Amino acid sequence: MNIFHHFARKIRQLAQESADEPLPEPLLTAIKAEPPRDPAHGDIATNAAMVLTRALRRPPRAIADELAPRLGALEGVAEVAVAGPGFINIRLADDFLHARLAEILTTGTDYGRSAMGGGERVNVEYVSANPTGPMHVGHVRGAVVGDALANLLEKAGYAVTREYYINDAGAQVETLARSVHLRYREALGEDIGAIPEGLYPGDYLKPVAHALVERYGDRFQNAPESEWLALFKRYAVERMMEMIRDDLAALGITHEVFFSERSLHDSGAIAAAIAELERRNLVYRGVLEPPKGKKPDDWEPREQLLFRATAFGDDVDRPLVKSDGSYTYFAADIAYHWDKIQRGFSQLIDIWGADHGGYVKRMRAAIRALGGEQVRFDALLCQMVRLFRAGQPVKMSKRAGTFVTLREVVDEVGRDVVRFMMLTRKNDAQLDFDFEKVKEQTRDNPVFYVQYAHARSHSARRKAGELFPALQNIEPASLADAPLDLLTRPGERQLILQLLAWPRVVEAAAQAHEPHRIAFYLYDLAAAFHALWNLGNDDPAARFVLPENERLTRARLALVTAVGTVIASGLQVLGVTPLAEMR
Repeated sequence: MNIFHHFARKIRQLAQESADEPLPEPLLTAIKAEPPRDPAHGDIATNAAMVLTRALRRPPRAIADELAPRLGALEGVAEVAVAGPGFINIRLADDFLHARLAEILTTGTDYGRSAMGGGERVNVEYVSANPTGPMHVGHVRGAVVGDALANLLEKAGYAVTREYYINDAGAQVETLARSVHLRYREALGEDIGAIPEGLYPGDYLKPVAHALVERYGDRFQNAPESEWLALFKRYAVERMMEMIRDDLAALGITHEVFFSERSLHDSGAIAAAIAELERRNLVYRGVLEPPKGKKPDDWEPREQLLFRATAFGDDVDRPLVKSDGSYTYFAADIAYHWDKIQRGFSQLIDIWGADHGGYVKRMRAAIRALGGEQVRFDALLCQMVRLFRAGQPVKMSKRAGTFVTLREVVDEVGRDVVRFMMLTRKNDAQLDFDFEKVKEQTRDNPVFYVQYAHARSHSARRKAGELFPALQNIEPASLADAPLDLLTRPGERQLILQLLAWPRVVEAAAQAHEPHRIAFYLYDLAAAFHALWNLGNDDPAARFVLPENERLTRARLALVTAVGTVIASGLQVLGVTPLAEMR
């Protein structure tokens, strides 16, 4: 149960009953039930009186004073207080909280799962790195953000497709093929000297070249480019995508769909998308103004085929065809997103690097042009990750030639650490990753701190089982009938309230497309749990496992188990393994 939704519905019902005529739905929807800013004021706060004052033509304080006793009569409410000009604060009954705690234990890690999405089809496209080499650390963040967001949306009830767009049609792929051909000649014994500027220098291309030698011998060593370029492009992209899939698998990431840009060109999909825009009178031939600022020396006014992007909020209309007659990259992107719309997705989410910020408006314009208001689009921009080792910048990889690879990072610190740390900042904020700090076993290391809380919950269960035979290997659901009324300490009550916030956090994070909120919530929950646990260091009566009191141990074990359950539920969203013990 999302307790905030539950009481919001009850409050809206009471508000409707207070009115002489039906209240409009937007007005009722504006009535919220939320955690108060100051926990001392209560467990739930509502803005109902403020929202209703105009419709009921009465001061908010008068409305609040009328609503308060009726709210106090609701099941699960212990106390209602009116403050200031009409703020309403609700304190929940302990037996209501204990019943919700039992609900966590019986629901397990599915607790927090929501039907909010209603099965709406969402396409999350992420990573989509050029298939020109291994994944580097710059790709890690977008990969984790996209994957965690997909998990989060599924938790919130959406039908999610994880997709990777393969940029296999462009100049960078021809550069890859030429780089492979150079290594191919090298594999045949030729002295190639220094790698020419503009080609890819990494050693990762050597195995690709050797495989081509095994297959074709020296057939293409001195052949003209026209004989080998297409074959080398296709083969190199296939091998690079195998490498990329392996790198992503090391990070625990798989995609349901790998979509080829080349297929858009080969199938005529780009021409079809442009034809669709023409049918809607959204394409014309015209001349663009020169770029703002300093005009390039080679700029000259010329007529182009343009998309009316300004009709949908963009700054300028956008060209669809280059001067050589080939399609612009934007034209291919329009066709790609048109394909997504035709596949039935009503929500499109793209995870891009921060350098794509100027691309968002034009893409949003194209999607509005083709999908109207029925298709929502969001582009999340991921800022760079800076690598450090004990405070010093990390040098580039020898294998990759110009960057640190994803695999190098995962191999050193582990998948779970990488995934969690990538979500400790909002995607549009720069993130520093220090190899030494992420190995520290302190509360300053959020990965350790959250994992340790989960491990502690299992430790308490093991210790209780050693002391009390009835609690050995007990299933969480069997603790739902524990004497939860014995959980009377203030810290225990506050911890229960934090657990009950989990469904709301899931829905709010999913609506905002902000998976980092899950990492923040888990850290705060772990902090509250560790604080309660540490009270036992000074006060034996505060410990979770009490050798002389099986009933109270059982009750506290229920709370401990619920904490572990919710942490595990959150770590699943992040794609991080919940550990039963720390090693």
